[in-house]
Amino acid sequence: MEMSKPEDRKTPAIEPYVDSIAMPENLKVGIMIAEARAKCSTISCPFDYHAFAFGQSPFPVPEPLVQALKDSAALGHYSAAEGIEQLRVAIADFNKRHFGIDVEPGRIVVGPGTKSLIHDVFFILQGGVIIPSPSWIGYFPQVKLMSKHFHTLPLRPENGYRIDPDQLDHFVSRLHAEQHILVLNNPHNPTGAVYTEQHLRAIAEVARKHNILIVADEIYALSTYEFDRFVSMAKIYPEGTFVTNGLSKDRSAGGYRLGYVVLPENGWERLADAFRKVAATVFTNTATPIQYAAVKAFQPNETIERYFEATRGIHRAMGTYLSKAFAEIEGLEVTMPEGGFYFFVNFNGIKDALRKKGVSDSNSLAHALLSHPYHFAAVTGDACLLDPDDYGARIAFVDYDGAAALEAWLASPPSGPDERARFVEKHAPRMVEGIATLKHWVKDMVG
Repeated sequence: MEMSKPEDRKTPAIEPYVDSIAMPENLKVGIMIAEARAKCSTISCPFDYHAFAFGQSPFPVPEPLVQALKDSAALGHYSAAEGIEQLRVAIADFNKRHFGIDVEPGRIVVGPGTKSLIHDVFFILQGGVIIPSPSWIGYFPQVKLMSKHFHTLPLRPENGYRIDPDQLDHFVSRLHAEQHILVLNNPHNPTGAVYTEQHLRAIAEVARKHNILIVADEIYALSTYEFDRFVSMAKIYPEGTFVTNGLSKDRSAGGYRLGYVVLPENGWERLADAFRKVAATVFTNTATPIQYAAVKAFQPNETIERYFEATRGIHRAMGTYLSKAFAEIEGLEVTMPEGGFYFFVNFNGIKDALRKKGVSDSNSLAHALLSHPYHFAAVTGDACLLDPDDYGARIAFVDYDGAAALEAWLASPPSGPDERARFVEKHAPRMVEGIATLKHWVKDMVG
């Protein structure tokens, strides 16, 4: 029998619904910049990037969590699909201490990252998904991957890019499904907006009226600058809210891939069983050593509490300084972040000038910013679920040495606006330089 030559064999066919999914823009740009900087560490490069695209916490993982992972490294056995009991108990206690949520451990499901659990919520529940726009880069590709019906709900600048309860009421009234799924990201990626309790209550009223289940993505909750202002949607609408959270942002452990979902009060036993079945089918269990290490991250710990307070303060200093500076650039409208490490820049004021320069839509905006000699990396267009005619960009303000900044802040926290400004200028020089670059870019586009 004659064997076929390798060059004669067909390329494996890929399902169209997978082939149509693009690599997330923030990851693609982040990898490109990381590779360029690694290369430039060994050879001389003529320029560096202003890296405002990739939203990864710059700080080191808290030492108690690092030590706990070392201590659990030998635990190689399989574990429960929904998460080990010790961890779910610790998470329940953590939510009580920090968010005032009374939740029994049975309502908590652990997974390999919050992203995977949001996917599982969409996969398990019936009904179309309502995604506010602009939004985090990850919701839409997940919905697309499972061919699930979805709707985009435009957020308005005049409402601070928060969901308008009256708009939501009118929007859902035109839909015909018996059950709806609303994504509520608080604090909001990409604008940094935080919802008040009154605002959440108004949204909950609409949710009850229209049988809307809410996926409350609260991964940035502990990064709310005025933390006593943060209110979890689970306190307002416990019967219909899925809260997702994890270690990626506030404990800077994105690579650990450890997240959890708090199930709503209504029907949680059946929901927990559904999550167990999906987990057992797809990934068996979240990595056992990571789970045992994470117990430490959720138990009372003075070092980690100081870490929360310090990193929250640094994020606030960076976001305030940069958003104010960007807002001073003529033609731009900029959100003032209240939590997390993003803000949003609206370029629509100079849209006509951009079009004359060949920036034909919001997707083209990212390429124009990244072009030589500017090398300004940001997330725009489809990556934020923006309409092609909506020229906006997400700015992630994390491009600095987080270990050095954290050490300096813990040793001597800056006490006023002037000291905080000097702190930013000292510890985040690349981002400060990015202000001048963006100003130069706008001048070149408009002039």
